[in-house]
Amino acid sequence: MVNSCTGKMGHATAEAVVRAGLQLVPLSFTGASEAVAVGNVGVAGIPVELIAPEERQAAMQRVKEQYPGLVLIDFTLPSVVNDNVEFYARNSVPFVVGTTGGDREKLLADAQSAGCYAVIAPQMGKQVVAFQAAMEILAENFPGAFSGYKLAVTESHQRQKADTSGTAKAIVASFGKLGTPIREADIEKVRDASTQVERMGVPEEHLSGHAFHTYRLTSPDGDVEFVFQHNVCGRTIYAEGTVDAALFLAKKVAEKSERRIFDMIDVLREGAMR
Repeated sequence: MVNSCTGKMGHATAEAVVRAGLQLVPLSFTGASEAVAVGNVGVAGIPVELIAPEERQAAMQRVKEQYPGLVLIDFTLPSVVNDNVEFYARNSVPFVVGTTGGDREKLLADAQSAGCYAVIAPQMGKQVVAFQAAMEILAENFPGAFSGYKLAVTESHQRQKADTSGTAKAIVASFGKLGTPIREADIEKVRDASTQVERMGVPEEHLSGHAFHTYRLTSPDGDVEFVFQHNVCGRTIYAEGTVDAALFLAKKVAEKSERRIFDMIDVLREGAMR
């Protein structure tokens, strides 16, 4: 079950669920205004009914009864993701959170205190997760390797993305261990279309959905430079990774795993990427 299918990321993920041959629950929790204005949305030919916040508890009971193998996927908004996770936890439903932002510590705490199975990650793209994991391994094994270097980080996303990229924040944390700490406020967020096209090289057809990140390390004397970069167009990479996470979580539930809270690096380490 994908919440919310009215958003571009949620819709892309719902389509990936269908492509993977899984059963898409034809209901989706969304905001009150979307539920009233739209009613339902089509996903790969499947009409998905939109459920307003005041109706979601009754709908949740129906869904749990009809779909015993249920896994929820959340691609909503930073402003509501914490409330959503509290709701999922109260209903003891396994869930995957791809929504960025919100109070991340509280997300984890609420899931843990409820004993829920969950995958909570700032990044769902398979290959980007592998890059993120590689940077963390580098940081753990070679702390301080870039001490004295200056780190400059630029991340470009579609205009609607208000928060700083969770991936950028995670990579910056790894660089901090490598000896180049910077504040979140120092991460340059590019949301202006002309800058994205002219400076970042974002294709115009992907201005509404992209992730172009550059991490530039410069030595104190300016003679040495390392550049780490990933340029992602579209949303398929995230949607497919999210489906992998849902399948991974369903497997953990079936196995009655003692550990219940995971991230995408756990999915990657288990070789659970299709």
